[in-house]
Amino acid sequence: MVLLSALLILTHTGEAQVKALADQELRGTLTAVAETHHGKVALFASQLNTGKTVAIDADVPVQTASVIKLTILFEAMEEIRAGKAKWDEKITMPAGYAVGGSGILTFFDAPMSLTLKDVLTMMIIVSDNTATDLAIDRFGVDAVNARITWIGLKDTHLYKRIGKPAIGPMPEDQPKFGLGKTTAREMARVMERIGRCQLAGPGEAALPGDAAICEVAMNMLRNQFYRETIPRYLETLDATEKGSGIASKTGSLDAVRADVAIVAGKTGPIVISIFTYGNTDHSWTVDNEGEVTIAKLAKLIVTAWTPSGIDGRTLVPGLGLGSEGVVNGVRAASN
Repeated sequence: MVLLSALLILTHTGEAQVKALADQELRGTLTAVAETHHGKVALFASQLNTGKTVAIDADVPVQTASVIKLTILFEAMEEIRAGKAKWDEKITMPAGYAVGGSGILTFFDAPMSLTLKDVLTMMIIVSDNTATDLAIDRFGVDAVNARITWIGLKDTHLYKRIGKPAIGPMPEDQPKFGLGKTTAREMARVMERIGRCQLAGPGEAALPGDAAICEVAMNMLRNQFYRETIPRYLETLDATEKGSGIASKTGSLDAVRADVAIVAGKTGPIVISIFTYGNTDHSWTVDNEGEVTIAKLAKLIVTAWTPSGIDGRTLVPGLGLGSEGVVNGVRAASN
């Protein structure tokens, strides 16, 4: 028995050493790619069913660009859950309200009436800035930031609406970050909560309607229009036919490219959060270096952790979640 116990200890020790070496090798490979980028890289990734993680400057505050829209979506989900909002409630876009940048509402005649679901769908799928402002006006900057604090995030903040004056005094660091700030690790936590359908707070039970709310949100994220970053080298099939295996939200500024996603790996779902910033390439083409760098890093992570590839069916619906908050057999914690 002593000999058997010793052999088991040695076996487990050996497995742990192999895993540690593999994790160290992956981080080294990712760091090498990040160092070739003409700019800075912040990265955090985790495989939800195995607990594997990898990070590069994951706790450095960065500009969010449109990735901050994930926190607005999450606040909407929570308010729908609480009965304070409804997917089909009407929101009016007044004449002269539209702002420039990404999106399509700026081209529509106003005033016009939309549902809350319409507004959030456009905010996520085509990163519509006007829709984002409508959502912020509906829920409030303070409510979104209170939700961010409720989640437990310390370095994530939504400052203001897009292309419109700030309401009230701004924090001192707002000029540095613009629309919002976050870290790669913290934004990964927001995406993970959506993917796990983790809407309940500490000590709260999941509600029967939670899965349906998460299904709607995940359907938006799976139909992300901009797919030149994390999905670039991973998704080789027409996602419009069978649904995407990647649910994501991108963000772009002249010197920033970012993407936060859940990838449906066949060996387990992976959350990937990558920000490139201070980029020297300010071009707005699909071959922008920031976008290509994110794509290369995502490909390395997925290949290392799920070499058999991805499968969109594991993201149908709500990342395979039931009301108990389970992702592919992994129970979600309530924190």
